[in-house]
Amino acid sequence: MANFAALSQETRLETFRLLVRHEPKGLAAGEIARRLGVPHNTLSSHLSVLVSAGLAVSQRQSRSIIYRANLDHMKEIIQFLVRDCCAGHPQMHEPLVASLAGCSPINKKK
Repeated sequence: MANFAALSQETRLETFRLLVRHEPKGLAAGEIARRLGVPHNTLSSHLSVLVSAGLAVSQRQSRSIIYRANLDHMKEIIQFLVRDCCAGHPQMHEPLVASLAGCSPINKKK
């Protein structure tokens, strides 16, 4: 799957994680490069791979290109990975579901 190949490279994985943390607003390409300490032309190549894999989307806003994580696509990947994982015993995946609950902004303490 192109998704796994795209995320197997460290800079792309960090870029995706950064975009997830900045949902739903996203980040400008220049800001991503600054935060990760990556040259703009190198980041451009990495962003292109993420967009091609469906893990990120881009939108022009004035003079900037804003990138966002494609969370719907990531949800599909996770569902693909855990589909039929429990051999008919759904209680086996409860620890996995519980561990993902911590990702929700609703569950974060203020």
